[in-house]
Amino acid sequence: MRDGSLVINDGTGVPISITVQFDTGDFAISGLKAKLAETNPYETRGLLRTVRHTTRSYPTGSFSCMMADLSEATVGTVADAILKNGAFSAAVSTLGSASATVYCLQLVFTCEGTDHGDSGDSTFTMNDCECSIDFSEGDPDQFSISFTVYGSITGDLATSE
Repeated sequence: MRDGSLVINDGTGVPISITVQFDTGDFAISGLKAKLAETNPYETRGLLRTVRHTTRSYPTGSFSCMMADLSEATVGTVADAILKNGAFSAAVSTLGSASATVYCLQLVFTCEGTDHGDSGDSTFTMNDCECSIDFSEGDPDQFSISFTVYGSITGDLATSE
């Protein structure tokens, strides 16, 4: 639970970024495949003849974190990053400022390794992620974030396209 960290970056030249604080250690991503493509079996007379890649697939993921503040003007919050508020009000989509109609972010996950004797930390980057956020009141108040990866995944969980 203490080995992972997540940074959220926008698409400006020097990214506006935030490290997710008070995370609950439940980061998840699913749908990773070598080619990031759906597969389709082709049969004739009831026999499998081949399997081919068809349309691109888009991995999805989620994570949650405790809510310390809904919005903050200088450092920002996770909600600010996703909703383009507070310190992220001038944020730019990772898809580009001119042509992007969808606001996307870059998510960088790092798993600590050096503290455990590894030669380095493990890291992977998910580009062009559209995120949505849910808020729930409780003890503690919590954000739940879902995302879809529309860009490349690089690093230790890299996929080829």
